Amino acid sequence: MYRQIILKRNRDESLKRFHPWIFSGAVARHIGKPDEGDIVDILTADNKFIARGHYQTGSIICRVLTFENEEIDADFWRKRISNAYNLREKAGLASSKCTTAYRLVHGEGDMLPGLIVDIYRKTAVIQAHSMGMFRQRQTLCEILIEVFGDRLDAVYDKSSATLPFNENSNVKDEYIFGNNNEKENIILENGNKFIVAPETGQKTGFFIDQRENRKILEQYACKTSVLNTFCYTGGFSVSAFRGGASLVHSVDSSQKAIDLTHKNIELNFGKNINHQAFVDDTFSFIRNAENNFYDVIILDPPAFAKRNSALKNAVQAYKRLNAAALAKIKSSGILFTFSCSQAVNRTDFRNAVFSAAAISRRNVRILHQLAQPADHPVNIYHPEGEYLKGLVLYVE
Repeated sequence: MYRQIILKRNRDESLKRFHPWIFSGAVARHIGKPDEGDIVDILTADNKFIARGHYQTGSIICRVLTFENEEIDADFWRKRISNAYNLREKAGLASSKCTTAYRLVHGEGDMLPGLIVDIYRKTAVIQAHSMGMFRQRQTLCEILIEVFGDRLDAVYDKSSATLPFNENSNVKDEYIFGNNNEKENIILENGNKFIVAPETGQKTGFFIDQRENRKILEQYACKTSVLNTFCYTGGFSVSAFRGGASLVHSVDSSQKAIDLTHKNIELNFGKNINHQAFVDDTFSFIRNAENNFYDVIILDPPAFAKRNSALKNAVQAYKRLNAAALAKIKSSGILFTFSCSQAVNRTDFRNAVFSAAAISRRNVRILHQLAQPADHPVNIYHPEGEYLKGLVLYVE
């Protein structure tokens, strides 16, 4: 029998709408004393079962796994992983020949809150964002091996940086199945090659979520000069050259990121191509850049707001960044601009870009409104999962 959490009266409305988070302020009392990561039953004030999920400390006290009174056992995990895989099959990713990296599990979007699984060719990388999911990593590994068979050589757990701070002190990233002796994978994305290093790279090793947006860049890149800021592995830089760009400048504050960008450019196009990369702060680089030099500018910063308390400052940062780029870009230029801050919703971001356009006093038109791809699905009952927002702007 699972330990229980009893809700305060009239605090179950969000659960009736299938929202997968329960906040600590909604809790009246506990029956039993659950530990971080335990499975608990959620009961209404009238002691009626309403949900089952992983208990955790903090403002979100439970991440709901199911609204049915069903066992959370190996068959439960197998069904959820299989459903996630089937979605990627329908999206044309699981068996694609030209794209060998995709997200298999996207937390709440796949009804597995607190879990990320990314596939890099024949390596699966697990990231647990909750202790409950971390405690299931061996079972999840076994199910991944079942689902993929000989298409999977290794499963790497990279949860040390994503677990709650008080729980991760003794956690080490490690292979829980197989090993990658080469330390680097070469994956394909829309036919482009990229080096992925799950053990040392940011996140799980690569920013998969911009795959479709990088493809859109190709159609605007022919014979252009391109500035790719916050370039990380150089994904947009590679796509710009694939689209026929005549010059690409890549900027990142990390030397490691710049080194990897150089490697990825060379991997796809050799050394004799018009590419320069700069270790610099993006704001400073744009401020000091020559006016009317770039035909295309990409702004893909890290999250400026990771929580609601930082929202105001984040919106101001997006406004300043976009205003700086709009002041420098050529007439008839194309600006790709993004926010990956979950706390900044689509309206907040668009208003920040609108304000930047007004400051620039230039005519600006929206060509595309961009989002995360199909392997990063948004649970319709959990709108917070729509974290990636983007605009492609035509600047006169």
